[in-house]
Amino acid sequence: MASVEASKLSKAEHDELCCSYAALMLHDDGVEINAEKLLKVIKASKNEVEAYWPALFAKALKGADINELMTNLASAGPAPAGGAVANDAGPAVEEKKEEKKEEVEEVDMGGLFGDDDDY
Repeated sequence: MASVEASKLSKAEHDELCCSYAALMLHDDGVEINAEKLLKVIKASKNEVEAYWPALFAKALKGADINELMTNLASAGPAPAGGAVANDAGPAVEEKKEEKKEEVEEVDMGGLFGDDDDY
């Protein structure tokens, strides 16, 4: 979302972003993250969100280690461009995908359609 202009965000994206920033601000100040405090920060920033967002964020972050969450996100980083990185061990070996063969199974319908003809 950082590459998208704020005015072009959907309502849900805007609300999620507001709650994310509010939660980060509360965490940075060492304040407990709860729905009331999230809403207070959001209103102070002159934003409005759907009523369920602050409660949803507060519940999701309850007992969570925000520092750990941010560290995991930062260490994950973006995926390398172009797929996997080749090593110097030799040429890459392509794996052959096994084709799944569907087996036709005969089912006795027990005269469901009014006939007992064998085919």
